[in-house]
Amino acid sequence: MMGTHLPNQNKLLYSLSLEVQQRLFPHLEVIEMPLGKVLHESGELIRYVYFPTSCIVSLVHVLKDSASTEVSVVGHDGLVGVSLFMSGGTTTLRAVVQGSGFAYRLATEHIAQEFHRHGELMLLVLRYIQTLLTQMSQTAVCNRHHNIEQQLCRWLLLSLDLVKDNHLAMTQALIANTLGVRRQSVTEAARRLHKHGAINYNRGHIWVTNRRKLEQLCCECYTVAKTEIDRLMN
Repeated sequence: MMGTHLPNQNKLLYSLSLEVQQRLFPHLEVIEMPLGKVLHESGELIRYVYFPTSCIVSLVHVLKDSASTEVSVVGHDGLVGVSLFMSGGTTTLRAVVQGSGFAYRLATEHIAQEFHRHGELMLLVLRYIQTLLTQMSQTAVCNRHHNIEQQLCRWLLLSLDLVKDNHLAMTQALIANTLGVRRQSVTEAARRLHKHGAINYNRGHIWVTNRRKLEQLCCECYTVAKTEIDRLMN
């Protein structure tokens, strides 16, 4: 199973030239990413960056009362630990696995050394940081102006882009925690999406049965974020 996960399954690693890959790849370590695994907490010193190949990682802001809201999501299109490149070394966000799978991790000293060559890795990471900023700003707008059903549609579509099929292993409690809303609100929204024929769900599993319908029910926030991601990373 471990052998089926290769570095080039991550879009950022795949985009690097052979020369850069030869410098970085010997230091990569493939690790299993089970659901709920915390990669780093708010305020912790970042020791590794993570390049997901088949898992999904949620970047979450946690308040003092333990309430939380997801601000962005990372999959095979990116990396976890971008604050390393912004001179901080720590972050205000918790990184937690919301979709199990695998990732490659790289000790910060190795990627920092390559970043400070001021070459292609630096340019690629800066473009990726722009996509995260777009996600974060669009999430803030969506949470302020759109209803729970639209927020759930946006979240499902963003997550769906990071998996290979139409299946997401997500409990409604996890989704509620991620969106920062009550579980009952997610249950009611999921029920409406099921009634529209967009999804099926059962015991922690969601199947998107009609993506076009899901896109029609969604607000413009998904399209704005997706367009910017495609523009910068493809």
